[in-house]
Parts: sequence; C-alpha cells; structure tokens
Amino acid sequence: MAEFNYDELRKKLNAGGSWPQVYMFKFIVPSDNQKIALTESLFEDDAEIKLQPSSKGTYTSVTARVVMMDAEQIINIYKKASEIEGIISL
Repeated sequence: MAEFNYDELRKKLNAGGSWPQVYMFKFIVPSDNQKIALTESLFEDDAEIKLQPSSKGTYTSVTARVVMMDAEQIINIYKKASEIEGIISL
C-alpha cells in the first residue's frame, strides 16, 4: 500500500484558515469493541465523538469533532489511526 501524502494534506490544512480551529475526523472501523475503543482513544476527553453502526452492523462510523492547534496535530492523529487494523479514514 502506498504511503499517504502527508505533505499535501499539511499544505491544504494550512491554507484552510487560522489556528486553532475545529476539525472533524471521520473513520470507518470494523464493529469490534477493541478497534472502536482504539479509535476513540486517539482523541482527548473534550472531543465530541459520535458512533454510528452500519445497517448490517459490520462496521461503525466514528466521527470526532475536536479543536486542533495546528496541522501537525491533525497529521499525528491520522498517522496513529493508520496503525489500527481495518480502519478507513474519510
């Protein structure tokens, strides 16, 4: 699998306004309690997290809205998320 282009993401994030700002992360994970918990643990306690199971219950959508201080903080979360088996970043 090709390495994600974090430099391009960094450029887009920095062009998107001033910091800090609210950023919305969206992930799809297998509906496994451990994987959902690992995904939720990517965020601090003040994050607004919403879980939505798929119609068949096979996957769970994890949406998190959180105040980010800079683009690097966002990229670090995406890098940690990529270590969770089966996760899809949207």
